[in-house]
Amino acid sequence: MNQENNLMQQGEVSSSGKKVVSITEAAKINNVTRQAIYVAIKQRKLKAFKDTTRWTISLEDLEVYRQQKYSRTKSVYEGELLFDNKKGFYSVNQAAKMLNVPAQKIYYATRVGLLKAVRKGAAWVVHANDLNAYKESYLSKKSEDTQAM
Repeated sequence: MNQENNLMQQGEVSSSGKKVVSITEAAKINNVTRQAIYVAIKQRKLKAFKDTTRWTISLEDLEVYRQQKYSRTKSVYEGELLFDNKKGFYSVNQAAKMLNVPAQKIYYATRVGLLKAVRKGAAWVVHANDLNAYKESYLSKKSEDTQAM
């Protein structure tokens, strides 16, 4: 957040009086690559203007883009949040981080029936209770087996 404020203060002022930033600065503010900013401009998701040789982006337009940007955490299926952590629903990647294992291990566990997960649209959703059961029944056995050796 502090870095973002510093970059916003560094922004130049355009002829219209708006603060503008370069693509590099916009990428740093959004914590993405410059290529991602170029793609957003090309897809007309982010407004930008080319001043002779370089692109400039208004900080206002950048903020609008950030608010409208797709986020998987906001994904909705049949009117409900897919990964509503308050209700105990997590994505495979969130579950993997919680258990400190690779995401592929979670996918494998669901495929072979060790971990219960539900398919909602294109996403797999895992409930916290099922994660805890998997952790207790399978992951704790693995760590005990490793310690016994």
